[in-house]
Amino acid sequence: MVLADRSSYRKKIESRLTFDEVRKLYRLQFQALGTACSVLFSIQDRATAIRFSESAVEWVGSFEGKYSRFLDTSLLSEINRQAGISWVRVDDEAEHLFALCDDLNFMTHGQLDPSGLPLISLWDYRRKRAELPCSAEISAAKKLVGWQKVQRRSGEVFLPEKGMCLDFGGFGKEYAVDKVAGLSMSHGICNCLVDFGQDIRVLGTPPDSPAWHIGLEDPSRPGATWTGLALLRGGGVASSGDYHRNFVHEGRRYGHIIDLSSGYPVANGLLAVTVVAQSCLEAGVLSTAAFVAGTEKGTELMEANFGAEACFVSRNSNYQTSQFYEYVVQS
Repeated sequence: MVLADRSSYRKKIESRLTFDEVRKLYRLQFQALGTACSVLFSIQDRATAIRFSESAVEWVGSFEGKYSRFLDTSLLSEINRQAGISWVRVDDEAEHLFALCDDLNFMTHGQLDPSGLPLISLWDYRRKRAELPCSAEISAAKKLVGWQKVQRRSGEVFLPEKGMCLDFGGFGKEYAVDKVAGLSMSHGICNCLVDFGQDIRVLGTPPDSPAWHIGLEDPSRPGATWTGLALLRGGGVASSGDYHRNFVHEGRRYGHIIDLSSGYPVANGLLAVTVVAQSCLEAGVLSTAAFVAGTEKGTELMEANFGAEACFVSRNSNYQTSQFYEYVVQS
């Protein structure tokens, strides 16, 4: 980037950066990954605040440009275009993400599956439709899904069947949240809250409080909160639910979260699941997997992941795992 461009870019970053004199917190705001991104952080040196803000926006932009399936120029789009045709070269970073997919797929008993896009697209809540997908369409899409089908060798990836496609939407935003939190620490910022569309990671504490406070949206009243959490020791928070993204057909609501084993949208009575875990990535993938599994099996999933706690919200009740109450703000 030439000097003039860099100067212009820095001014653009500074326009997204504000300072709250009362709370003694910087707030960086920008749009990326299909959502509103916000970073609250505390540091005395404004020059460092600007450098961190530049690094955060640049990293997120690079990540989105490389892995968004909505961008024709992304690596993921190229892999999808070459499905059934040829291998695609990938670098070390991409190989790391594919290895991470292995771990997440195992941890969620197969529910986190980056190859699930054929089913997700079939049920896309944004599509105008006169009828639901038929059983033959669902069966055909299911045959294209399966993380174990994705072929990999050193420096290359191949989708062996035409119509297979990958999507990192099930974990990409949460991964980015954790990376930006890590970037803050590399800039000497130890007190930080990263919030990308309510996928959250916190470090340290804010200057004006002993803990970061996070409101949980009421799925029965979107836009309002039903309780709050206080994170004293850092960690990640994420919620999964279908009350925002859904469509109604013949009086029945169909959400955007698909049970890949059945091929149909989840319909188990849950409205939302919130998970608190050590990282945003862990919280995000576990909240989605638990939402699909339902309260009973979802609780078993939480118990198998040390340090993760969850709250399962249905229309008439909510159920919390044994230690979730430790995070709830007492009114």
